[in-house]
Amino acid sequence: MKNINISHPRKSAPLWLILLLGLLAGGLAYYLLQGRPAVDRTAAVVRWIRGTQKDRGLAIAALERCPDAPFLLPTSGLAGYLWDDSFRPGHRHQGIDIFAGTEPGITPVYAAADGFLTRQADWKSSIILRIPSDPVMPGRQIWLYYTHMADKEGVSFIDPGFPPGSFEIPVKAGQLLGYQGNYSGNPANPVGVHLHFSVVRDDGSGHYLNELEIQNTLDPSPYLGMDLNSKTAGPSIPVCPIAP
Repeated sequence: MKNINISHPRKSAPLWLILLLGLLAGGLAYYLLQGRPAVDRTAAVVRWIRGTQKDRGLAIAALERCPDAPFLLPTSGLAGYLWDDSFRPGHRHQGIDIFAGTEPGITPVYAAADGFLTRQADWKSSIILRIPSDPVMPGRQIWLYYTHMADKEGVSFIDPGFPPGSFEIPVKAGQLLGYQGNYSGNPANPVGVHLHFSVVRDDGSGHYLNELEIQNTLDPSPYLGMDLNSKTAGPSIPVCPIAP
């Protein structure tokens, strides 16, 4: 009896699986491309914190006003992370992080503009300034949010003149608000010493929106006179432009 070879046709992957794999691959490629500037800036931040970054020309200076900027720079250091930086899939950074390169509680933080300061009763490291009229779009109200102004244990570096529960205290541009810290909410995992600064939208009823959502914040570039938008700045570390 002859042996009969029966060949079975190879089954191709179902169309839905092919489409799913394509979407996953495209999403991964998109994230890698979008997240690349943050990866490059992370390397610069690590060098800065460790003191191996030689180019001090990358630092911005507190109280400096970049050309055409309505606000002062709120603190000194390396603008290591920018607005809309991406650290992980789905994450979009809501403000900018300025790293002092010093120990906690050393580098001063100042009011970027005239405003009214609020510190909620449970805020250890954060304050927010109400700016009644947005200089970029006059007539609307905005808020300036500052955080990480405490040590890793939650001991506050905010100026004692702004205790927890402060509400609508008038402040002037350039007024001392506190000092950079490394508070993260977890003493075992502190952040690098820095100030997180963001421009927050008003809800239209005189209250600030949730700063944790990027759609509730504004690109800080026109307010500080620097390219602080990760999508246009690329992997570079922004510095204050030289006045013409």
